[in-house]
Amino acid sequence: MRSIDRNGLTACHHGIRPHIHCTPILTARSLNSEIGAEIYFKCENFQRAGSFKIRGASHAILCLTPEQVSNGVVTHSSGNFAQALALAARSAGVKACIVMPANASQVKLAATAAYGAEIIVCESTIEDRQLQANRIVEERGATFIHPSNDLDVILGQSTAAVELFEVHPDLDVLLVPVGGGGLIAGCSLAAVYFSDHCQTIGAEPLAVDDAWRSLASGNIETNKSTETIADGLRTGLGDRNFPIIQKNVERIIRVSEQAIIDAMQLIWQRMKIVIEPSSAVAYAALEIEKQKFRGKKIGVILSGGNVDLANLPY
Repeated sequence: MRSIDRNGLTACHHGIRPHIHCTPILTARSLNSEIGAEIYFKCENFQRAGSFKIRGASHAILCLTPEQVSNGVVTHSSGNFAQALALAARSAGVKACIVMPANASQVKLAATAAYGAEIIVCESTIEDRQLQANRIVEERGATFIHPSNDLDVILGQSTAAVELFEVHPDLDVLLVPVGGGGLIAGCSLAAVYFSDHCQTIGAEPLAVDDAWRSLASGNIETNKSTETIADGLRTGLGDRNFPIIQKNVERIIRVSEQAIIDAMQLIWQRMKIVIEPSSAVAYAALEIEKQKFRGKKIGVILSGGNVDLANLPY
């Protein structure tokens, strides 16, 4: 069992540092003025493989036993973890098989293939993703690495916030997108162990608000539909990350599809950087509840930048 405390998070960070970028923290005076707060964007869109996912993937690969290394790894992902695990595995000389849904972005499919992973296309349901991944485990003895419901992955994802707190330990709020729950679980741990008072708040699409409903009910809820532009947030919470989220996440803000598009466009216009819809969810939450955030010092995790430039939604 990995150590879930400040020392454990620090050890994880030190271990993966050679395999990741320490991404920049950017500010925009116009957006500060818009919200009436100090906003610090942790830009994981500049990360290797285009998203924060390389952090968790690298840590999970580094934690494999020699036997697991020889048998390879498998995961299911709509794109960002697919790319991250493919790259992390290639760097470590480990075979990777990635199960990807048929509705995954063509940009993310192509990038995953370019990193040398074997791709298996499945139906666009969480059930079929897991079914196909289980088949690979049974047939090949591969180790399944869940994109978000895996402690090694969660600890790896925490390092994005660890780096932010190293520069700004006095944040009042940390805003994090919520999909499978690995990023927000990890970031909430970083807030607990590297900050005295920072609240972790999640942001998710209204169309797939299972995390919001899960916190309300106290049980892991699911979505009947995955129809959101934020393709990286279509998956649900798991039994390993949900207890962490329950304990450490203050609340979750839900945002509309149009609010996501507007935030994505605004960040491009004001900051001159491209982020994917899943990243824009966090800033969209700021816009929606700006009155509650006035005067605060806020960290925002921009989770990735893997977007099809030929099909921008604005």
